[in-house]
Amino acid sequence: MIPTMTPKLHLLSAALLYAPFASLHGAESEVYKKSDSHELKLFIEKPPGWKASDAHPAMVFFFGGGWVGGTPEQFLKQSQYLASRGMVGIRVEYRTLPNGDKGPPVVCCADAKSAVRFVRSHAAELGIDPRRIAAAGGSAGGHLAAFAALVTGLDDARDDLKVSCKPDALVLFNPVFDNGPGQWGHERVGARYMEFSPAQHVTKDAPPTVVFLGDQDKLIPVSVLRNFESAMKSAGARCEAHVYPNCGHGFFNRDPHFTATLLETDKFLASLGWLQGPPTLSPPAAK
Repeated sequence: MIPTMTPKLHLLSAALLYAPFASLHGAESEVYKKSDSHELKLFIEKPPGWKASDAHPAMVFFFGGGWVGGTPEQFLKQSQYLASRGMVGIRVEYRTLPNGDKGPPVVCCADAKSAVRFVRSHAAELGIDPRRIAAAGGSAGGHLAAFAALVTGLDDARDDLKVSCKPDALVLFNPVFDNGPGQWGHERVGARYMEFSPAQHVTKDAPPTVVFLGDQDKLIPVSVLRNFESAMKSAGARCEAHVYPNCGHGFFNRDPHFTATLLETDKFLASLGWLQGPPTLSPPAAK
């Protein structure tokens, strides 16, 4: 592992986001891709007693930030908790759009698929079951997780397309998964929105999904979630929707909703048979 300084918690400029994020808070790191001379890394939290011969379920996290900012540190606590429960937590560094770029998040989407493919193709070294890889993300990171699962195309030309980039489950925190007319992100993707927007690509093969959203979110209306939930259920795919009253965008980053959404994530993963026993978190105290 290559030691370096831990990045600050605030959003960094697009230029700084190309710098390596090595060994955040003691996490192990793996280079999953080299692009434009930059090494893009995964930051990995492993369960106690981890061995390469294990076959743990994994969670691949994509940070939010409107495709223009953010850091893999966003989901550190969630990743650490799931590692304590027996999963391998993996936080993805992906390219963000540079300042002034008003175009679609092509590089973000390509990197998301590359990251999932790397995890699946290196499952044996990572101690992971390649059939139990979930993807998670918040806001634009939720878009990337859902994009890798539901939308074909926009692959990196260097990827091995024989390796599936489709996660086996989705955990989405106020995701911008509808980029159609009138919805968030449409100003970037425009007439190309069908190439980017997960909500328009729901099929019966969509992975089981849980979604968390605040009813006061100014970017993602509850109606967008309800439409997605309806499309999933109509297709015969599993979708659990949790709507939190009086909560805005990014609500899941702070308690009591940080703990509440993580508890629901634990229950969802346990229902898939990926986690054993009850959650080891305590419910947030009522105010």
